[in-house]
Amino acid sequence: MSNRLALMLIFGEFLMGTVGYMWLEGYSFREGFFMTTITIATVGYGEVRPLSAAGEWFTSVLILLNIGIFAYALSVFSYYVINGEIFKNIHLKMINKKIEALKDHVIICGYGRYGKEVSRNFLHHHMPFVIVENGKAVIEEIQQGGNGVLYIEDDATHDDALQRAGIMKATALITALPDDSENLFIVLTARQLNPSLNIISRASEARSQRKLQLAGANHVIMPEQIGGFYMATLVSKPGATEFFQYITSEADSDIEFEEIHFRNMPASCKGKSIRDLHIRRETGANIIGFKHTDGNYVVNPGPETVLTEDSSFILLGTRVQLQALRQYIKQMP
Repeated sequence: MSNRLALMLIFGEFLMGTVGYMWLEGYSFREGFFMTTITIATVGYGEVRPLSAAGEWFTSVLILLNIGIFAYALSVFSYYVINGEIFKNIHLKMINKKIEALKDHVIICGYGRYGKEVSRNFLHHHMPFVIVENGKAVIEEIQQGGNGVLYIEDDATHDDALQRAGIMKATALITALPDDSENLFIVLTARQLNPSLNIISRASEARSQRKLQLAGANHVIMPEQIGGFYMATLVSKPGATEFFQYITSEADSDIEFEEIHFRNMPASCKGKSIRDLHIRRETGANIIGFKHTDGNYVVNPGPETVLTEDSSFILLGTRVQLQALRQYIKQMP
């Protein structure tokens, strides 16, 4: 049922009645509209002027026609109220307005096992994101979650869906669909729409990894490969693996990682060495890694290491220490 059709029928009925009375009875536009209104509303007011025989027949037809139009309009309105369509439309408009306001957010394509885990992590860290999902049952699950997750019900392979998700203003995109060919298509589309976007894709088969990278993915993740590696290290290096599991577990530990980019550092800190930054002394956080401009890493960089353009530091610390780190950087002149 279409509310647009119901409105068009009501408008057409008023137009037909007004023009009909003007033509048959010589009424003015005001008189024709008034006569149509009281006829359709059946309020029982008298005629503007006595009707001719043609006017009486026209009025009778208008009344009978109104019965059908009114019944249809009432059924449409009842359908929208009973099925909650009115509130759904209001809800979707609110969500779309919030999505349009997003900036530097992450787009998650697919809300399956991996998409849910990514979303849960982003919610925990208060990172802005929007989900693009096409499954109605999955959308209902998101709606019933009650955590205010933003979503778009559409196929993520469509250009329009990604544009509505704000891909031009997004900082990253994660495609976690189970079909490698769909992930490949999304990566191609996303890279074309936003060349600077950080794209992370899931891959089910090893042969898809290279194709996704050529299509424009910055990182390609194979969950089975990571899971197999993790299980193997539990045998070969159980203590180290359990420690890593502990520090990355949000339930058992408050230890987190942080990355500081050169571009986010105050001008006064650029060109300074680790020794001169005094990060550990002031915040308690430890610099455990240095990422070169070519993408290579140095573990436990020396105190003379300098943060240069397009490089970054990797830090480890508690939530309190990392919060102190962020405040320390903001307060630097």
